[in-house]
Amino acid sequence: MTAFSSLTLTPSANQSYYPLSVAPMMDRTDRHFRYFMRQITRHTLLYTEMVTSAAIIHGDREHLLGFSPIEKPLVLQVGGDNPQELAECSRIAEGMGYDEINLNVGCPSSRVQDGNFGACLMAQPQKVADCVAAMLNATSIPVSVKHRIGIDELDRYEDMSNFVQIVSQTGCQRFTVHARKAWLQGLSPKENRDIPPLRYGDVHRLKQDFPQLLIEINGGFNSLAEVKQQLSFVDAVMIGRAAYDYPYLFAMADAEIFAANSKVPSRQEVATAMFEYIDIWVKKGLKLNKISRHMLQLFAGQPGSRIWKRHLTEHSCQSGAGVEVIREALEQIPDCSTAAMMETVNLVGREL
Repeated sequence: MTAFSSLTLTPSANQSYYPLSVAPMMDRTDRHFRYFMRQITRHTLLYTEMVTSAAIIHGDREHLLGFSPIEKPLVLQVGGDNPQELAECSRIAEGMGYDEINLNVGCPSSRVQDGNFGACLMAQPQKVADCVAAMLNATSIPVSVKHRIGIDELDRYEDMSNFVQIVSQTGCQRFTVHARKAWLQGLSPKENRDIPPLRYGDVHRLKQDFPQLLIEINGGFNSLAEVKQQLSFVDAVMIGRAAYDYPYLFAMADAEIFAANSKVPSRQEVATAMFEYIDIWVKKGLKLNKISRHMLQLFAGQPGSRIWKRHLTEHSCQSGAGVEVIREALEQIPDCSTAAMMETVNLVGREL
């Protein structure tokens, strides 16, 4: 545990402990974003986008699941409800070198509901348990579950506690809880990220009632100060949208959350560290904007941020665009002193 938590837990031999993670986000946490984030934080746990079990089994695995070793520690998040398919996905994940596989029981989209996976599975805890048991039996890497505090009218604390009780009997030890319920009818996935109120107390209580489990909280966190505060009540914190909108807030995470003795990179150093990676992918035929779109918010809150974003947006989509576009954008950014950069890290959390 970190110095910020007084909790007691004993993870199993194959369950690593990461007090901070970046949430899986569709159309955001692809391999290029994860590589970019690794230039900012080396220890924070990263996730893939959710990939359906059918896509993993029948699709282009290198395209869907490929990653660079630097992205580790890395979790594959999968969506599905068929124990046999999910077991096969677990074997594939382990074979490809993933550190963990996570079952999505939190996505409220109608498309996901039509496939009978995501948040709707909270109404079927035994089915989730059957899926998790099959996954655990198929692999030696940890299997975790990401879920909501509830869905529709099934949103009492007792309902969530019963869900965790049943699923944890399989041997699953890590539960990431989005502290908002999901309305499966009437709200869009975007509205489900904002409208239902946050209920952090329910997640704190879950940790009290299941001290032997790794309980991670997710929902609405925007700063490392909030992470530290939550680590007094739970084992880990997951940050979602703020990680994408203000990626540099993770610059101090290795030192402050993981107690790592490592140099904090400047924003300019983060951008420069991407040059070789960009060069490799552009030579493979990838358009620069597939990578640079994840870098647009690197200078958020800094002088020159608008110029940076405008230059990347206008030039990264052009045929043949490469590293020179990033270099040109950097030349338009005023240099920042170390003191100014650290102040911005602190300000980001207060501004959100």
